[in-house]
Amino acid sequence: MDAFAAVDFEFARQVLQRGIAALFVIAFVSSLNQFRPLLGEHGLLPASELLEWVRTSKRGARMLRPTLFRHFRYTDRRLVALCWTGILIAATLVAGLPQLGPPWVPMLCFLALWLGYMSITSIGQTFYGFGWEMLLLEAGFLAAFLGSDDQPPPVVVIVLFWWLVFRLEFGAGMIKIRGGREWRDLTALTYHHETQPMPGPLSRQAHLLPRWFHKGEVLANHFAQLVVPWFLFAPFAGLFVSGPVPAIIGAVAAAIVIATQAWLVVTGNFAWLNWMTIVLAFSAIGLPGMGAEYEGAAGPTRLEAPATAPAVTGEGVGTLPPGVFSGIPVYWLVITCAVGVLYLVISWWPLQNLFARRQLMNASFNRWQLANAYGAFGTVTKERIEIVVEGTMDDDPDRATWQEYGFKGKPGEVHRIPRQFAPYHLRLDWLMWFLPLGRSLDEWFTAFLVRLLEADAATLRLLAHDPFSGERPRWVRAVSYRYRFTTRAEFRESRARWKRDRRRTVMGPASLRR
Repeated sequence: MDAFAAVDFEFARQVLQRGIAALFVIAFVSSLNQFRPLLGEHGLLPASELLEWVRTSKRGARMLRPTLFRHFRYTDRRLVALCWTGILIAATLVAGLPQLGPPWVPMLCFLALWLGYMSITSIGQTFYGFGWEMLLLEAGFLAAFLGSDDQPPPVVVIVLFWWLVFRLEFGAGMIKIRGGREWRDLTALTYHHETQPMPGPLSRQAHLLPRWFHKGEVLANHFAQLVVPWFLFAPFAGLFVSGPVPAIIGAVAAAIVIATQAWLVVTGNFAWLNWMTIVLAFSAIGLPGMGAEYEGAAGPTRLEAPATAPAVTGEGVGTLPPGVFSGIPVYWLVITCAVGVLYLVISWWPLQNLFARRQLMNASFNRWQLANAYGAFGTVTKERIEIVVEGTMDDDPDRATWQEYGFKGKPGEVHRIPRQFAPYHLRLDWLMWFLPLGRSLDEWFTAFLVRLLEADAATLRLLAHDPFSGERPRWVRAVSYRYRFTTRAEFRESRARWKRDRRRTVMGPASLRR
């Protein structure tokens, strides 16, 4: 790696470009399937109402992040067109087609994904209020400047990816150390596998591991998030220190991040957060020999790190063709350096935040959601309370037989094995997890119950089971239950994965006037 061309990071670039694009595909598919019933023209929180408020309110105009729908009136059809466009562009990037052209071609593709998805998240309200939304946007923006296959990756952009992983991991580690006592006394993961928002197929087995193992998990987490991220920058020392040691240190640090994130993938469903972190960690893995030769537009260039700097003009082995500097076209070098200067300026605020006493979690310091602050689970809930939604066809709710609606991801029927959905994001299920955490029931939940009373087909498609097969129930209500994983002995006896006990009715019974 020289001062401008990260020739050993060609494999890293391929993983970054294709991996980030693949996650954009999933994000747009998630929006295609869920945005309309949640936020569409007839959704629970219609985006058109938000946009109308923004249009008539100066405060709203300042608060709304950039979105195409501010200039083009929102309709469900336009949302569908935007999602399909994003899916198709991202799919071509996964296949590597734009990367075969000059560097401005993949740049425009990734910037289109960035702007298109930001147009959705900006009007997504609480259903898009997750840290991995801004993480995808920032990663997509940086990926736009990784270049094409005919020149080496720019050093400045690779380093910006290390900075992104550092903020993501170290920020999460600092949030935990400053957060609940359970992270400091090493008991957090004694509860977390059971109480996390959406357990996966192996979450119960992880929860039943010995207490000493859970304490080891917490220690490993602190090491991976507070110590390891500093070593991601080790390959940068290769500019000043000869030999493979800096690259090896960086690769080992990346491998530790990847391993810890893979464990989280296996034991939970955190949408694309862990998957994105794995992809981003590959930015620190350099493979000498890959990308040593590039076919530039001006002719072949061989980058062999000669003892003396090659001439800027001329052709042949050890030289660079006109308009090329270290294998990178001059105009592209100017663009990527400008991005580096931009990040140098806007990174001041997230850097301060990392060491601030009142650290912000999943916060953006600018309207474009670049150089954000990240973090998750500063505290861990020790008891799992689930809101179960029930309905009945009976006229008298006091003597009714109630039947339960089934959700796709969140716990419900006690014998069902939790499914693996990540990196796909079930937005309704995630927000159901937040309902019992001490806040009043949100506006969207009341609208959700109304849609169930109407037997709205689009809303019912968000669920796994409608006990009334599309018919309108007479009454609906919401009841809270405490859930816990069954022990091994309890499972042998009942074959149930969960054990639950009823707490109270939190809303209803409610009915539509007839």
